[in-house]
Amino acid sequence: MPTERTEVQVRPGVEGDLEALTALYNHYVRETAITFDTAVFTPEERRPWLLSHPEDGPYRLMVATAPDSQEILGYATSSPFRAKPAYATSVETTVYVAPDAGRRGIGTLLYKALFEALSGEDLHRAYAGIAQPNEASARLHERFGFRYVGTYREVGRKFGRYWDVAWYEKDLM
Repeated sequence: MPTERTEVQVRPGVEGDLEALTALYNHYVRETAITFDTAVFTPEERRPWLLSHPEDGPYRLMVATAPDSQEILGYATSSPFRAKPAYATSVETTVYVAPDAGRRGIGTLLYKALFEALSGEDLHRAYAGIAQPNEASARLHERFGFRYVGTYREVGRKFGRYWDVAWYEKDLM
């Protein structure tokens, strides 16, 4: 398996990735409480999201692909934390890995590339909200220096029940 990790390529996301990224995200919409979206998207509905992550600046989209097929194995993003101007030096980060690509270090590769890309930006903190329970995501974030700051109890309702979201933060300076 270590060979697979080194062969995975990570690059900025591009418009040609839109269908595959939408399909990956829709899996999590349909099957999990990891995202609080409750209806699947068409690629056209997801286009504004993709276009809001250019190849430079504080809001990035990094994509992991298989070396031979160029199949999308996962993605990581940094997005605005909140819309008000004083939050401009904070980002919210997230990682999604294809369901059949887990436990191969892809999330780690994606976050490594994302934080390297963000290192020259005027950013102070990164935040991540993790729907509970999700030990794998908590471990990934802690490996990257995120620390737990609190939990919003029963903040989202999906699949007929309420879900907690644990919040983590990371210094970026």
